[in-house]
Amino acid sequence: QVQLEESGGGLVQAGGSLRLSCAVSGSGRSINAMGWYRQAPGKQRELVAAITSSGSTNYADSVKGRFTISRDNAKNTVYLQMNSLKPEDTAVYYCNYRHLYGSGYWSDYWGQGTQVTVSS
Repeated sequence: QVQLEESGGGLVQAGGSLRLSCAVSGSGRSINAMGWYRQAPGKQRELVAAITSSGSTNYADSVKGRFTISRDNAKNTVYLQMNSLKPEDTAVYYCNYRHLYGSGYWSDYWGQGTQVTVSS
């Protein structure tokens, strides 16, 4: 069974930095993508950044140039380095693991979420 364990959230002042980590277990060898989503109160969950097993990345426009996603395939861990944080980055951040089966099919697995709060 795939399990995701997140860490690294917290409270930071505007302009500060945080680093989120997410370790995935039980996935075995697979073609996959890993990423981070966030959900602020009263808003829909949105993609922040994603990275494939080959290293291709995708970012939301709102975080480009400030956030960097990376992964360690040997540890099955994905990271999100967040710099120049803004109050509008405040949200619960969820780690996502997407197992790709090919032919347009996939399965999504989610972490429990970690709170990131940016004070002004």
